[in-house]
Amino acid sequence: MSNESSRLRRRLAIEGASSVWFRTAGYFALLVFVLIGATLVWKSLPVLSQYSLVELLTSSTWDPAQNRFGFMPAIVGTLAVSAISMAIGAPIAILTAIYLAEYATDPWKTIISSFVDALAAIPGVVFGLVGLIVVVPFVRDYLAPAVGADSAGQGILTASLVMGIIVTPFIVSLTVESLEALPRELREATLSVGATEWEVTKHVLLRAAGPGILSALLLGFGRVFGATIVPAMLIGSQTVLPESVFSPGQTLTTLIVNDFGELMSLPLTQSALIFVGLLLLVVVWLFNFAAMLLRRRLEQRWQY
Repeated sequence: MSNESSRLRRRLAIEGASSVWFRTAGYFALLVFVLIGATLVWKSLPVLSQYSLVELLTSSTWDPAQNRFGFMPAIVGTLAVSAISMAIGAPIAILTAIYLAEYATDPWKTIISSFVDALAAIPGVVFGLVGLIVVVPFVRDYLAPAVGADSAGQGILTASLVMGIIVTPFIVSLTVESLEALPRELREATLSVGATEWEVTKHVLLRAAGPGILSALLLGFGRVFGATIVPAMLIGSQTVLPESVFSPGQTLTTLIVNDFGELMSLPLTQSALIFVGLLLLVVVWLFNFAAMLLRRRLEQRWQY
């Protein structure tokens, strides 16, 4: 009896210690986020004290030498790259995930999944190099002339094509997990009333897995929004409002990468670039928070 009591006390002690450890880890993550945000806010105060937020976000002139900090070209470039990348990558990712989760046999599923995982593990700089070697000449010599446009190859569309490929395995993995998490009985019950496999997928599975899929899309959008190395290599890095998708442009992340090192000696410019980092932090957090809220709401609405 005493041995059983001793084991029970030990288990309760381990459980209590584990609970404290997990709670501490969660609070630590929150503390790190708050400290990063507070640091960025503090370092952004010099530029925010001299320029209004509306002026910074709506002005189209970026000229640090004249203390003119307009983020509109970088904002437009970021939104354009994010939207086009998702328009390219999302349909491919969802269709691939449906095939892997519902139609692929074991050998093919294993093979394709391994390539998807490998694609997700490739460093962004490798995608950038391939983009410079393959995509830039393709856009410059074939795609732009085909639509009557002039392009040097580097531009918004070029960066978007490569980012569309990069974000695809991320969305595939999350979508496959959402589909495979559905109970087998849901499929069998629908098939038993005479529905075809595609009807089951279209009308039942996609609806039931909808919260997870939409969360994957939002998280993918946030991932593209914060991408750095590929846009820096492929977008052309010109801080002007783009005239078309073939025009060179700038994103918020590439603005920091291209200008921070050489302009660190200018306090006001440094503060403006740190404010860009704060803006990215807020937007990416909002995407993640919106994905969580949307998932919960849709799970309540689309119960199966």
